[in-house]
Amino acid sequence: MSTQVVSEEQLDLSKPIIRKKAVSAVNRATLRTEVDCGEYGKVITDEPVAHGGTGEGPSPLQTVLAALCGCESVTFARTAREMGFQYDGIEFDAMYTIDIRGRMGARSVVPHFQTVRVQATVLTQESEDRLRAVVEETEVRCPVLNLIRDAKVKTEMLWVKRTPQATRE
Repeated sequence: MSTQVVSEEQLDLSKPIIRKKAVSAVNRATLRTEVDCGEYGKVITDEPVAHGGTGEGPSPLQTVLAALCGCESVTFARTAREMGFQYDGIEFDAMYTIDIRGRMGARSVVPHFQTVRVQATVLTQESEDRLRAVVEETEVRCPVLNLIRDAKVKTEMLWVKRTPQATRE
């Protein structure tokens, strides 16, 4: 075992920096799955009652969409901090389309998203140009967005600048 202390400038980013995370999941021969995220608690994925589930949680595809919003939030926050960009928050509205023939076994139809559309409204006093710079870097760095794009899903991201209202006394 060795310990090193180096300045950030000395980091060799040409070599992989691997971080491991793990979850475990249990399914009891139903459409409901309990996912144990360790110290972060449990998440239930399910399908609506109308589709044969118990309706006790979001569908797995909804959790992917939620992961996209969460990942964009985290990546934006880190990028904004690095770039000295000030903002008060982000509000997300996201949706997807899917052709269910794929999950029904039609081999000519992909079983995942056809499209993903996200509107991210950023509350900020900063300029649109500054927002655009943070967004560009965020989208390059966001793991979940890039997983979806790498799957050749038609992805539409709309980033909207909203100026926070001054508080009234």
